[in-house]
Amino acid sequence: MDQILNKVGSYWFNQKASKELNSVGDDISSMSKSIEGGTSWLVNKIKGKMQKPLPELLKDYDLPIGIFPRDATNYEFNPETGKLIVYIPQVCEVGYRDSSVLRFFTTVTGYLEKGKLADIEGIKTKVLIWVKVTTISSEGSKLYVTAGMKKTRSREAYEVTRDGVCIDKF
Repeated sequence: MDQILNKVGSYWFNQKASKELNSVGDDISSMSKSIEGGTSWLVNKIKGKMQKPLPELLKDYDLPIGIFPRDATNYEFNPETGKLIVYIPQVCEVGYRDSSVLRFFTTVTGYLEKGKLADIEGIKTKVLIWVKVTTISSEGSKLYVTAGMKKTRSREAYEVTRDGVCIDKF
């Protein structure tokens, strides 16, 4: 009798486990479809798709590779819409060689196009007070940071990735 119960129990357990594993696979598939354009870095990793490093993506779009802090490695990018979402582990500030400072929130969004990151949310710069950065554009050796007004900076100062310094608030 015990052997029969063990076999029935094993069969039932295997069937239940199989259903659960199929359910997880279905959840991942539906999650993949529900994410805008299927470009989530997590889903891409699960699917085995390789995502190029953020500095390489910036370089492809003619922007300096050091705009974001070094530890900003996870991002989502939809090439059809140009929407870029960059994830930063914690709120931080980055100082650049031209003495400028950018402050980053944990999520930075914007629209990426050749030589320009526009409609930015999640970056501030110091101009007497902290002001929201709305656009960063690049033209030749110049970098233009728009925060209320357009300020010209040397692109060279942003060509090296730098560590962010943690701060308490954005």
